[in-house]
Amino acid sequence: MQTHLTDWARQLPRAEEAQAILRSCVHCGFCNATCPTYLDQGNELDGPRGRIYLIKMFLEGEATSELTQHHLDRCLSCRNCETTCPSGVKYHALLDIGRSALEPRVQRPLKARAVRVALARILPEPGRVQALLGAARAARPFLPDSLKEKIPQKDAGSTARPAPRHEWRVLMLEGCVQPAMAPSINAATARVLDRLGISVTPIAQAGCCGASSYHLGAQEQGLEQARRNIDAWWPQIEQGALAIVQTASGCGAFVKEYADLFKDDPVYAEKARRVSELARDLVEVLEELPLETCLDARERPRLAFHCPCTLQHAQKLGGRVEAVLTRLGFELGAVPDGHLCCGSAGTYSLTEPDIARRLRDRKLDALESSQPDVIATANMACGNHLNSAGRTRVRHWIELVDEHLAAPA
Repeated sequence: MQTHLTDWARQLPRAEEAQAILRSCVHCGFCNATCPTYLDQGNELDGPRGRIYLIKMFLEGEATSELTQHHLDRCLSCRNCETTCPSGVKYHALLDIGRSALEPRVQRPLKARAVRVALARILPEPGRVQALLGAARAARPFLPDSLKEKIPQKDAGSTARPAPRHEWRVLMLEGCVQPAMAPSINAATARVLDRLGISVTPIAQAGCCGASSYHLGAQEQGLEQARRNIDAWWPQIEQGALAIVQTASGCGAFVKEYADLFKDDPVYAEKARRVSELARDLVEVLEELPLETCLDARERPRLAFHCPCTLQHAQKLGGRVEAVLTRLGFELGAVPDGHLCCGSAGTYSLTEPDIARRLRDRKLDALESSQPDVIATANMACGNHLNSAGRTRVRHWIELVDEHLAAPA
């Protein structure tokens, strides 16, 4: 489509990129057919095509409004539309540009501002998350049901990790919320990798990947968190670390974008490119290793696998975890409409709870249609969101693999 950006829009740091993305859209509308919010709302402005036009109008000088911001906020950033788009429109990048440019020009209501500031300050800091989670669990009996369901039960999995002892070494993004809410996931990963001759080197200085802040409108804060991770990992990268492993697909998708986010940064461009090259979702590591040699002969639970949007649409790794689990003897049931988002989407379930709840319940209906014993996922936030319904239990897939390891010889 043709574009006529205003003078101020042409001064934006990513103006040329925005213009190129806008011009790549042919207005076909295929994206709406797979957009969860369009399917839920039935509103053109709640689909990718409509949001692209809203951003175009904004950058071309049309009056900005809370309505524009409202429809951009409603996007899950699931990137399903990018998988569908025949023209290869980089919608998520345009959305980031539009949200960033719009944020200082439209003042949110006080309550909405307060929620976003609180989330941006608390979620990236594991200590703050842990403290808030402890307080919420203590106050749980006195909270309304709408809040109770968002507070996960205490993680009962093992958090024991083997000491690094192998020549092959990888780094692991510990994350921000996951160490507080589900520390057993990273611990299970370290144990499985240890059985396969790979040690996880802990890097205490690394933390939040930056995605939550970046997508809440605090983009510079998110980039600063990314820089912190790059600086923390770099000495080990120089010493030959084989990979940077992510157990949360949402974090993995963002770390793999460090190269693009810092491509014009004279200090971090080359380091960010190397970090993105080394970034691996856990399945990319384990699918190449002889896991079968480490497993026991016990009967496996019947599973349904929830493939997070960040795994199948952002990282293009759909079907890979399912293939590993099938190879390891797990029976997987079919999942209708497996491409659609569960409604978690990072902080989305907190900022847009009504839509998130409807998408969650529809996703659970699909996952439970094969009557699984357990639902497996590759993203802790998705698992927590699905578990909030109190239906079939959802667990990270690596925990299931870890539980079926045979005793060491």
